[in-house]
Amino acid sequence: MQIRAAVTDTPGGPFLIQVVDLEAPRPGEVLVRIAAAGLCHTDLSMQAIWPRRLTPMVFGHEGAGVVEAVGAEVTGLAPGDHVCLTFDSCGSCEQCAAGHPAYCHSQQALNTSGGRGDGTTPLSRDGVPVHGVFFGQSSFATFALARERNVVRVPADLPAVVAAPLGCGVQTGAGTVFNRLRPEPGSSLVVIGAGGVGLSALMAGVVLGCDPVIVIEPVASRRALATELGARAALDPAADDLATAVRDLTGGGAHRILDTTSRPDMLRQAVAALRPRGDLALVGIGTKVEFDVMSLLGKGIRVHGVIEGDVDPARFIPELVDLHRRGLFPVDRLIATFPFENIADAVAGMRDGTAIKPVLTFG
Repeated sequence: MQIRAAVTDTPGGPFLIQVVDLEAPRPGEVLVRIAAAGLCHTDLSMQAIWPRRLTPMVFGHEGAGVVEAVGAEVTGLAPGDHVCLTFDSCGSCEQCAAGHPAYCHSQQALNTSGGRGDGTTPLSRDGVPVHGVFFGQSSFATFALARERNVVRVPADLPAVVAAPLGCGVQTGAGTVFNRLRPEPGSSLVVIGAGGVGLSALMAGVVLGCDPVIVIEPVASRRALATELGARAALDPAADDLATAVRDLTGGGAHRILDTTSRPDMLRQAVAALRPRGDLALVGIGTKVEFDVMSLLGKGIRVHGVIEGDVDPARFIPELVDLHRRGLFPVDRLIATFPFENIADAVAGMRDGTAIKPVLTFG
């Protein structure tokens, strides 16, 4: 079938809306008509460094929509189901069996190889292969193929623009707090960076009763939203002595800090702001960061590297949906929508900070 997709033809090149061909679903695959797709920093980071041998390429990994068709081996989904797409995993390796599919042994082959696990791609243009299956989906397109394992059914009345970000950015921030940091009620949580991931972490901290929750963010409008969402304080890294301010606000240092930036200057201050035996979770994609090992050893700091919130999406996404429907997780307040054809505007909004969580709409 012919679809429209945002194709990146060269490494670091722009997203160009083009007509491409998409294969019919294989026995274990699901064809989804995309209604919304979140734009994530990972899309832009990977687009910038994507190898030439894997272009042209279709990115997008926060899709939501309606099942159009299923392969013969799919048993848990049917045409008409409303779904959220997420990262793919094999389901059978040691990590998947233990409930940690983000660390699947086949993670790279299934999510960032530019094709299916067997090396094929379902996309083509004028008979020439187009790489895709990004995070098991490539949802910057009017239709996407995924596998049953990385498709999660959601309520039909949940807006697709809300469902879409749950599949990556939101579950990364919230899942890291719920599943890895696991703060006790009344303990302090600091979030560095108030983008979609950071504000999702903030909301999770509020749900769990963290006190105080503190956000560090340079953009004033995002600091204001953070306080509206429950942060006791929102600090400007350009104006505040962060380590001192955090220690004062938390009575001696934060119990837990989640960093979304991977900026060396922020991470050094995070270590200084933690109390002894505090936890530092790193979720941002970045370059090499050097730590003073003695500063970690001397305070007994535990550093966590976390992918996708260390969640099992089939279990966790429905939990997020339930929290949202109960008014406890207002993810809709983070979202700015853009027509699919205006994907360049969505990218600009993310880069200049005016759009916290851009979501593309198809209609």
